[in-house]
Amino acid sequence: VCVCMLKWSELIYLRIGNACINANAKYCGECIQAGAKCGWCKDPNFLKQGETVSARCDELQSLMKRGCDAAMIENPHGEQKILKNKAVTNRRKVADGVTKKQKPEDITQIQPQKLSLTLRSGEPQSFDLKFKRAEDYPIDLYYLMDLSYSMKDDLENVKNLGTSLMLEMSKITSDFRIGFGSFVEKTVMPYISTTPAKLLNPCTGDQNCTSPFSYKNVLKLTSDGKKFNTLVGQQHISGNLDSPEGGFDAIMQVAVCGEQIGWRNVTRLLVFSTDAGFHFAGDGKLGGIVLPNDGKCHLENNVYTMSHYYDYPSIAHLVQKLSDNNIQTIFAVTEEFQPVYQELKNLIPKSAVGTLSANSSNVINLIIDAYNSLSSEVILENSKLPEGVTIAYTSRCKNGVVSQGESGRKCSNISIGDEVMFSISVTSKGCPKQGKPETIKIKPLGFTEEVVITLNFICECECHKEGIKNSPLCHFGNGTYECGACKCNEGRVGRQCECSSNDVATEDMDRTCRKDNDTDICSNNGDCVCGTCECKKRDNPEERYSGQYCECDNFNCDRSGNKLCGGHGRCECRVCICDPMWTGSACDCSLDNRTCMATNKQICNGRGICECGTCKCTDHKFQGPTCETCPTCPGVCTEQKECVQCRAFGTGEKKDTCERDCSYFNLIKVKDRDKLPQPSGSSYPVMHCKERDANDCWFYYTYAVNNNTEKEVHVVDTLDCPAGPDIIPIVAGVVAGIVLIGLALLLIWKLLMIIHDRREFAKFEKEKMNAKWDTGENPIYKSAVTTVVNPKYEGK
Repeated sequence: VCVCMLKWSELIYLRIGNACINANAKYCGECIQAGAKCGWCKDPNFLKQGETVSARCDELQSLMKRGCDAAMIENPHGEQKILKNKAVTNRRKVADGVTKKQKPEDITQIQPQKLSLTLRSGEPQSFDLKFKRAEDYPIDLYYLMDLSYSMKDDLENVKNLGTSLMLEMSKITSDFRIGFGSFVEKTVMPYISTTPAKLLNPCTGDQNCTSPFSYKNVLKLTSDGKKFNTLVGQQHISGNLDSPEGGFDAIMQVAVCGEQIGWRNVTRLLVFSTDAGFHFAGDGKLGGIVLPNDGKCHLENNVYTMSHYYDYPSIAHLVQKLSDNNIQTIFAVTEEFQPVYQELKNLIPKSAVGTLSANSSNVINLIIDAYNSLSSEVILENSKLPEGVTIAYTSRCKNGVVSQGESGRKCSNISIGDEVMFSISVTSKGCPKQGKPETIKIKPLGFTEEVVITLNFICECECHKEGIKNSPLCHFGNGTYECGACKCNEGRVGRQCECSSNDVATEDMDRTCRKDNDTDICSNNGDCVCGTCECKKRDNPEERYSGQYCECDNFNCDRSGNKLCGGHGRCECRVCICDPMWTGSACDCSLDNRTCMATNKQICNGRGICECGTCKCTDHKFQGPTCETCPTCPGVCTEQKECVQCRAFGTGEKKDTCERDCSYFNLIKVKDRDKLPQPSGSSYPVMHCKERDANDCWFYYTYAVNNNTEKEVHVVDTLDCPAGPDIIPIVAGVVAGIVLIGLALLLIWKLLMIIHDRREFAKFEKEKMNAKWDTGENPIYKSAVTTVVNPKYEGK
């Protein structure tokens, strides 16, 4: 099953993987556009009989294998040239250690700045882009504030924002400018009340409010913080009817009116402050406004004058204009509208959302935090790509973090002075219309700097320039002879453009495509074109029909080892042409006798003959590729003992090196000795072995070399060990023996004592009988008893 799956996967690759052949290219330019691996053989004599012109287009290795010299293969490659490569800016200091202030136009944060790429279809061109966050980079900040009535208390806190913010921003940059604008709503119903009184004072009661307006540019960007405080202090609250405000109209005008706002080519920040939601495209219909926002500047005397004429911009339109003008947006909104503006932030690249306190008292901290968040992240974006061109990014950020895909466009947590690298790969597929140069731009979002890339496309081969129009080689000038082949004029066909497309299928021409008056045209393996057979292509591009009548092929030769011509030759017209030192119908017989050389430098160890590189042993006791293995010779069992022991039982001297030293044979375990192979039932000699291990256990096995010269060992999987002693009876016997011997000794001692006592008693009796005693008294003897009579005793 595995082999079948492998063959099938190879077939799928061959069918769809070789784009060169599938392209069926008729000329060199068409071939090289099919893929980066495709080449075109311009050798005039390359094609064999029956092969079509498209056979010149193939993968490089295949072309060379088919006999095309490498010098005759057209295989152009793309290239890249860096046209402007100014180094990124480092902080400069003068002699006394004071930082030298630089002009914005002298600061470079991205490198290179301009390059040219020459693209070939399917071949990527890659280059590295360096980004370094510059120190003391100038900042323009425009504060856009909602002046509807609900923002009354906020205005009081913003009036002193200029000088305070200038002081805080001086810690970040020495070149800071600030501007101010305000918005309310479109000046039509139902957004505001259009009664004359409400147009003068839209607020209720005794509140004094200014007339409603859409957007007003109060202060152009300036470095004078006091002027900001003065002009903002003169502003008054206005009012409208509905809750959402017309802030999108204001953002659009701030983005596109660069001259009136005073934007420089530096970091541009737009702070959008409100406590309400927003109107967007389509909402203008409520006021009878149906014209889409045109995305152009309409400020007259710093007031937006076309709010009643154009609808609100869409979010996508706003995103485009903010991106085109490198403006980073900070939404300073109250907590109530945080979720809404968080969703909006996700749609606008390089934007941030901060929570504004009820009276805007925290606006400075909010701006500083949002700026730090935005400036610490770099995101690359590219302009619209030409058709068929793709671009891929790989980022190498701080701490060795590498990202690809969409994540490869950005790096985060970048501090001042940090360098990050991006690898950018540009690939084209095919050739764009007319093959004219195209220009694309890559820039970091929120920055004015960009990389300009000019794309040139390889649409034709070099040999195309040497083409000869109306060449006589193409049948009296019916085509252009270029790159070794004829490129026929319209209406002409054939290898030399010798036929008209209207005359291709005539009977007379078909007759010349039949071999020996056969009924089959081109042997059923091709088509008759202009009286000449053009052979069909196979699913496998390595397999080809050829010959005048497509009667030959290179895949129907004899096989050996499941390989065409044994892998030692090539198939030509169904006959194997063998490589040197090989012979046979399938090139499977080697003429090299080095494979038959034994270790003693004798052919087949002197015990056989060498045929087709393989020994045939004449001495049947010997086996193996060089007739050196003798399974039944003495000493075989001893030689194999340690390896059999370690592989079968995990014991022996080689158990630690078993895998390294003992993997040269196939081990087969059997249950008992009766299952071991017997010499009588085997077609090759079998040696029976019986060996003993260190524990005095016997193990049984056989050793043999099979007909495939593989060494086989059959081993009984259990050891034959002598039975161990029964401890309990032995201990009991020893104890019983000791007890019995002790009792016997006691009995013997007792018996001897009785015999001894009886002898002594008898001797005593005998001496007693023989004794003679004298009855006379001893004159010296006095009795120890004295008798005294009591005088008072009367005998009663």
